[in-house]
Amino acid sequence: MTVRAVLGYDGSPAAAGAIEAGAQLFPGAHAWITYLWVPPFASEQIRRRLWAQARNIDDLIAAEDREGEREARRITAMGVTLAGAAGWDATPLLERTYAAEGTAIAQTAERVDADLVIVAARGLGGAASVLGSVSDMVVHYCSRPVLVVPQPLLSEEYDALLDGPIVVGWDGSESAGTALQTAERLFPDRRIVAVSVDDATKVPAQPDADSNGRLVHVHIDRGRGRQARGTATAIVAAADEQRAAAVVVGSRGRSAVREIILGSVAMGVLHESHRPVMVVPNRSQPEGS
Repeated sequence: MTVRAVLGYDGSPAAAGAIEAGAQLFPGAHAWITYLWVPPFASEQIRRRLWAQARNIDDLIAAEDREGEREARRITAMGVTLAGAAGWDATPLLERTYAAEGTAIAQTAERVDADLVIVAARGLGGAASVLGSVSDMVVHYCSRPVLVVPQPLLSEEYDALLDGPIVVGWDGSESAGTALQTAERLFPDRRIVAVSVDDATKVPAQPDADSNGRLVHVHIDRGRGRQARGTATAIVAAADEQRAAAVVVGSRGRSAVREIILGSVAMGVLHESHRPVMVVPNRSQPEGS
């Protein structure tokens, strides 16, 4: 199958890195390189120059729209060029919007019927890398799987993109089942490692084996007392041990505020992993697939 992806692009090195990683994970994909043209619709440098030249406020607004659109189209074209060089069939998608950027990307994915969304994380480390960012909002509001690509990737992490396995967080739940099905659908040629985490007496039911034998199940004993590991930390460690190309986790579908307060496994993996993480909402599986 040809994967259809919406990639959020803003001209930054992190966004270029997301294209590079996405092309390794989904070779030959059709990608909408999406630039969100949001207020004030022109960069600070352009607005400063226009302010000095404008005769009145109407003249300034018209000039900002004109020059801002030119700048936005140039940035989008740059992303398309990068995506094409990486082997994608890329289409520019310039979206002028007043909506929050995360919401706008999610709505765009719905409109073009994308299989997934790809966005870059800012690589700040800890909760600051995701909490409150555009990537965080896309994860919370998008009804499609969202792949968040951290930056920078180290050499081993980048090399794993080409042929590394896909680690899927597994607990036997409906959410985990949807994540596993999505991983099998979007990564048809990869080995899938379903990782469950609990104490030794609570091993969840094994995931159903797929037809070509590429699925394996690994159970990790979280331990007890001071040495006990959180589920997210254990999944991230397993991904490192497996030299995984990416980690796939299911979302419970909670509201943004509730999920942040409770600290879900999906958000924990997203915060801690230095490898690309795909968060799959329960409603992401297309009907009939």
